[in-house]
Amino acid sequence: MPHDAQQRRQLVDGQLRTADVNDKALLAAILETSREAFVRPQDRAFAYIDRDLPVGPEGSAEPRFMLAPMVFGRMAQAAAVKKSDRVLDVACGTGWSAAVLAQMAASVVALDNEAMVAAARTILGAQSGVELVSGGLAKGVPAKAPYDVIVVEGALEVEPTALLSQLADGGRLVAVMGKGQSGRITLWTKSGTETGSIALLNAAAPLLPAFAKAPGFVF
Repeated sequence: MPHDAQQRRQLVDGQLRTADVNDKALLAAILETSREAFVRPQDRAFAYIDRDLPVGPEGSAEPRFMLAPMVFGRMAQAAAVKKSDRVLDVACGTGWSAAVLAQMAASVVALDNEAMVAAARTILGAQSGVELVSGGLAKGVPAKAPYDVIVVEGALEVEPTALLSQLADGGRLVAVMGKGQSGRITLWTKSGTETGSIALLNAAAPLLPAFAKAPGFVF
């Protein structure tokens, strides 16, 4: 078995299954998708460890991270992605998450800034089922809405109002709500015109500045 494939198997068996990530389609997609290809060359030795990894161009004004495998796995499983779903992947970075989700869903719109989208396009090439779009993360991609699933690849301090408005009836949005050790994987669901949320699990992820609280006034 090639080294990268062996590491993927160890990731699935040692990190994901032990964290109760057992969705067959999700695990199969992760087994098929190299993480090494999506990280910086100097970080390839760390591609399969249980931590967030910086991705994309060095010195970017908006740094992005590939989420730790367990956090992404729990989020994607909570979203209950189906083969018929249209997915929006927000803060897709260099595209590993989009490549995984595209194997589980009908289509994926992967959103990030221009630099990240350019990096993702270089790696993904003509990846079937992934459409890369550059733009503001908090705005989403309303022109291509509604989405059955929205996955946000980072932590939020404020509710993603514009993204929630782009969910289809019965749609699900999953993200880490809260900064640092106070973060929780949170699932929003839409029923008709109503949207509700439930905090599922403790989890930490890098904060996305587009979803940071505005600084308060201090005397």
